[in-house]
Amino acid sequence: MLGLPDGVRACLFDLDGVLTETAKVHAAAWKRMFDAYLHERAKRSSETFRAFDSKDDYDEYVDGKPRYDGVRSFLDSRGIELPEGAPDDPPDRETVCGLGNRKNELVLEMIRADGVDPYPGSVRYLEAAVKAGLRRAVVSSSTNCRDVLEAAGIEGYLEERIDGVVAEREHLRGKPAPDTFLAGARALGVPPAEAAVFEDALAGVEAGRAGSFGFVVGVDRVGQADALRAHGADVAVADLAELLGDEQ
Repeated sequence: MLGLPDGVRACLFDLDGVLTETAKVHAAAWKRMFDAYLHERAKRSSETFRAFDSKDDYDEYVDGKPRYDGVRSFLDSRGIELPEGAPDDPPDRETVCGLGNRKNELVLEMIRADGVDPYPGSVRYLEAAVKAGLRRAVVSSSTNCRDVLEAAGIEGYLEERIDGVVAEREHLRGKPAPDTFLAGARALGVPPAEAAVFEDALAGVEAGRAGSFGFVVGVDRVGQADALRAHGADVAVADLAELLGDEQ
């Protein structure tokens, strides 16, 4: 059914890069934030400025992860240690949370300025999933998930939302741990073996595999199909509409 194995009764969709064209917004915001910080750091020390790579660094260290985990992961890759800080740190504070909050402000500015578009193929897939009677949840590390869904006009297709707000409240580990996807399956009342995960991030497909879900769909928007399969995707597609086959 809809390109999924028999026995799958529910779909767990990542948001950015799977349902909405916001992955590129996040990548741009991460680059702006980290480049500005690395420039500041280089100016006051003997370190050489080396820019954040919006493909390799983004894919490897931040894509799909909760915001502060992404900051921590990238800084670790550069051998930079900062205080953790607190979630209410202002965006100009030199802490893990401060940098994360700076990135979030940039994302919100870009969304307010440019809006949010859903992928047309993903909208068609959501419509087909509703018609087929499949259960549907969005699973995202973003604390802005609800706002993005509303801006994109697709919140009505999704029955449950497990996002960064829920993860913080329920102390769920971020991807590549499977906790948030497992919470999505619980919210829909299905066991993991009867749910399919849809992810564009390497950390996300790892989470799908770690949770022993029935099927993991890697959504390849940036030419990393082989990497998605290597990290746990059962299949990699460029767009969800490919799974519809003759039903498009």
